[in-house]
Amino acid sequence: MHKATYLNRLTLLKSALLTVVFSFAMPTFGMAETVSLTGDGLIHTRSAYSVEETAKRIKADVEKKGIMFFTTIDQAKLAKGAGIELPPSTMVMFGNPPLGILFLTAKADSGMDWPVRVLIKKEKDGKVWAVYQDWKWVAKRYGITNRDEQFAKATEVVMSIMSSIADCKKVADCSE
Repeated sequence: MHKATYLNRLTLLKSALLTVVFSFAMPTFGMAETVSLTGDGLIHTRSAYSVEETAKRIKADVEKKGIMFFTTIDQAKLAKGAGIELPPSTMVMFGNPPLGILFLTAKADSGMDWPVRVLIKKEKDGKVWAVYQDWKWVAKRYGITNRDEQFAKATEVVMSIMSSIADCKKVADCSE
């Protein structure tokens, strides 16, 4: 065997051996756990109204239901202030602390998805969409298995709110 071939094989063998050794020897503490999820966990409901009117209607429905309304963020206005053009885009945030806190007590990291946020955006084709979390996906994301009733209630409430802006008689008929 030629010396160059022998050295190449020896280098490859050494590299493979080091890979195996380090894969077992490397500490795993501090490394994030991953959950296998499909899709992006978002639901899109087509609105029958402009971005501004959709935000107003969602806020009115939330308040009518006795749910706490936190804020409206006009993202297009913020973009304009930064010298960036963005089609109409508004984030609304609301929640029911007695319900939402139950998710945090199950897994504190779920606070990343509470309070409820709905992104209202206008697409290039002129359609306006309300985008929000799929609560079953959120439960799976955080590995919360002991709050099914509460996640079902959150889904019911958000779907009820979406019915106030939906471009269809049934929210499911105009949701993706």
